[in-house]
Amino acid sequence: MRTKGNKAVMKHAATRVPSRECRVRWMLAALLCAPALALASESVRLDRLPADVNPGDLVSLQRGARVYVNYCLGCHSASYMRYNRLQDLGLSEQQIRDNLILTEGKVGDLMKIAMDPKSAKEWFGTPPPDLTVIARARASGDGSGADWLYSYLRGFYRDASRPTGWNNTVFPNVGMPHVLYQLQGEQVLKTDVVERRFGPREQEVERREVRKLALEKPGQATPAEYDRMVADLVNFLVYVGEPARQARVTLGIYVLIFLAVLFVLAYALKKEFWKDVH
Repeated sequence: MRTKGNKAVMKHAATRVPSRECRVRWMLAALLCAPALALASESVRLDRLPADVNPGDLVSLQRGARVYVNYCLGCHSASYMRYNRLQDLGLSEQQIRDNLILTEGKVGDLMKIAMDPKSAKEWFGTPPPDLTVIARARASGDGSGADWLYSYLRGFYRDASRPTGWNNTVFPNVGMPHVLYQLQGEQVLKTDVVERRFGPREQEVERREVRKLALEKPGQATPAEYDRMVADLVNFLVYVGEPARQARVTLGIYVLIFLAVLFVLAYALKKEFWKDVH
């Protein structure tokens, strides 16, 4: 026979707090899901680097190196890259010294900057990052590191609420000013409302906001010229991240050819040894 006391015990058992082990499991699951949720919230739409940008195009790499030393190297170092490695791009030591070394440095020096990190933090809020492996570090599920850089350098727009007067569609609230604005011009971010009708008689209307950049003040370069210049710069940064890539790919092709020839010879030798058995 059940009593009131038994009913109270049963009710307490049915509503008891989950065990400590169960709570730990929930916490671990939440921690594991947090990075995925963060990545999903930071997802951006990236423009693809033009397909005709070839890492083996020496002229493109030379143009990109010129843009880098003139506009980027004042703040961003490439401290794991030496100037003399640019001879891989078809440049002589004299050409590197006359056109790409803007200080009293030597051809064998690393591509470092003279900016003091403490001063840089006071000016920009954080020291400008080293760009040696930036093209590899920015790769994500949204696209390659080259796609990110290509979109970022084309995504600056005027924003009076920011300390520098600039913002970016790929890197919101960026601390870096738009150093290439004289070439690209000044863009503004506009918001348009797009309507989509659906339903049996298209009576339902869905409205959504679409943000897009518009060139308000043209720069010294046309949009096509600026996009090509940015593509060359990104091509150079990809090269800096892995200078031996082209040589590695070429060596890999030779190795595959060698293995193919070796396979044919080995197969012919096997046939010769086993012809009497089969």
